[in-house]
Amino acid sequence: MKNFFKKYNIQLKLLFALTLGLVVLSTIYYFLIPMILNYPEGTYGTYFQKEVENTDYITQVLLISLAIFSIFAILTFWKTKFLIKYKDLIEYPNRYSIKEINYVKNKLLTVPYSLFLLNVIIPSIALTVIHAFTIHQLGITTLKLFILVFSLMTLYVTSVFIYTSNIFKQLLIKLPYDDTIGLRKDSLKKRIFYNIAPLILVSILFTSLLGYSIVSIKTGNSLFETYHNSLTYLTSFNKFSSLDDLKNQLQTISILGKEDFIFIKHNNTYIDVNGKEIQVSKFFDKYLKELSNSNNGRVYEYYGIDCQGATINIEINNEIYTIGIYFYILSTDILLYFSISFIILVLINIIILALFAKSLSSDIKIISSSFSSMAKNNDIDIIQPLALTSNDEIGKLIIAYNQIQKLTKDNIQQIHNNQETLMERERLASLGQLIGGIAHNLKTPIMSISGAAEGLSDLIKEYDSSIDDPEVNSLDHHDIAKDMNSWIVKIREYTSYMSDIITAVKGQAVTLSETENISFDIEELIKRVDILMKHELKNALVYLNVSLKVPEYTKLTGDINSLVQVINNMISNAIQSYNGTHEQKIDLVVEKQDNNLVISIKDYGCGLAENVKEKLFTEMITTKGKNGTGLGLYMSYSTIKAHFGGDIKFESKIGQGTTFFIILPL
Repeated sequence: MKNFFKKYNIQLKLLFALTLGLVVLSTIYYFLIPMILNYPEGTYGTYFQKEVENTDYITQVLLISLAIFSIFAILTFWKTKFLIKYKDLIEYPNRYSIKEINYVKNKLLTVPYSLFLLNVIIPSIALTVIHAFTIHQLGITTLKLFILVFSLMTLYVTSVFIYTSNIFKQLLIKLPYDDTIGLRKDSLKKRIFYNIAPLILVSILFTSLLGYSIVSIKTGNSLFETYHNSLTYLTSFNKFSSLDDLKNQLQTISILGKEDFIFIKHNNTYIDVNGKEIQVSKFFDKYLKELSNSNNGRVYEYYGIDCQGATINIEINNEIYTIGIYFYILSTDILLYFSISFIILVLINIIILALFAKSLSSDIKIISSSFSSMAKNNDIDIIQPLALTSNDEIGKLIIAYNQIQKLTKDNIQQIHNNQETLMERERLASLGQLIGGIAHNLKTPIMSISGAAEGLSDLIKEYDSSIDDPEVNSLDHHDIAKDMNSWIVKIREYTSYMSDIITAVKGQAVTLSETENISFDIEELIKRVDILMKHELKNALVYLNVSLKVPEYTKLTGDINSLVQVINNMISNAIQSYNGTHEQKIDLVVEKQDNNLVISIKDYGCGLAENVKEKLFTEMITTKGKNGTGLGLYMSYSTIKAHFGGDIKFESKIGQGTTFFIILPL
């Protein structure tokens, strides 16, 4: 039993929903059919109906419900048998190919639609055909029954369709994702039609049917009263001596409908005013005999048939005659009017629904296309935000799309920035290794030269000691030793200076790929810059004007030593830009712009030439001739890029000075 429930789990869920809905539907049918179809009073659910139709009303409703359930069960198991074949697809998708998975996906997407159509059309047609054969005619009653069954079945099956779609949607969510190649393409317009069109159609059908029923009841009551009064008036003021006299008198009654006629019943025989025998239905005859007297002489043709009779009993020569008028409640003109009105309403609603579905589908398609473009286009900057065209859920979707687009742009930009930062770090590390290697290679021969100079110094001392030898010209020896000694001193000084420079450069290169990320404030940064640059500024007679436009406790995170080194390098460059003819001042300004901290170092010196501007930060270029290497600014730019994720920009004019901007993200 457990395996059975597991195997047919989905089908049993659907059948349970169908059964539950069918109970509600049957209850509605039970109370609604007699009212809509104008069943004769006191006939349904009684012995009268059992004698006429060999079954009572409640049995008919139960049989109809059972027939509908059988049809639903067969269709459900037939259309969902693929779930039995692929019952373990959800748990073990790796056992199946992409083709098989897509087959199941297609079934899950399309089966609810096919079940919807079959569950509406087949039961409606089947019940209508059964009814037509039961009453042995096709007419307005069969049409009314079809409309009623079709309307309620559509409402019922629509709810089942939504329930089935939700169950299948949960299965689709569990299936492995792919690019959906091979799946049948569906449209939003189709979904809207399947969810809304039935409701509109049912509303119009049911409203028309209810209107027809109300008109039928009122018209039937009016005609009955008119004809019954005519018969009562005729029999009240006239005495009939014979059947022929009755026939003649009845011909004076005005007949309102073209198909209405007067009849006379005597000894179970029905004749018209001309004496011609006529046939009436078994139901009409039985109702006339058994129930018409309790219903004021009113007679009905059959269940739901809009034909009735107004009758009255009279006595002629001690014999009982029943005279009556058989009348049709609604003419074909009224039926035609209802039919045309219904068709026009349906067409109008379909057109409006189609326009609405197209509009909604168009809005969704624009957003969908934009998402596809975003996914396929490498240059997201060329994709423009969507215009907000509504303030409903579509508008919210457009807003969400624009936000996603902005976030995507920001993320892509952040990725580019991160890539640049990583490249700068790699370049700094490579540069540090290169400089370290060069420094090592240079320091070795310099140390050799320094050692050689020491050796030469010892030789000169030995050579100079030979001055006391009388055979040697002491004056020449002394001069030679003195000259050689002076060159050796210079060699020592130069090699020591070169060694110090290389040691400093090597030390600086080692720190290029090393960072110490700590949190520090602006006050600490400015204090370190002031301590390290105070001596150089004082010797150059240059005044450093510091202007803080942010709180001193504003925090930054990074390597404070590297940032101090960058600022000091730029201040040193600014000092060296003066030639003594300009105001000896450097402005250091710290301010916040957008979400960045900007440190600007401005001098009023000679400015930068155009050829220098073009190569700045991209090459190691210097304006100091032999006194510069161009390494400082190049390393400063790489440091800010690699270790702070920031940027360095500059403005310069010949003869007016230069301003460097260090931009640090907060």
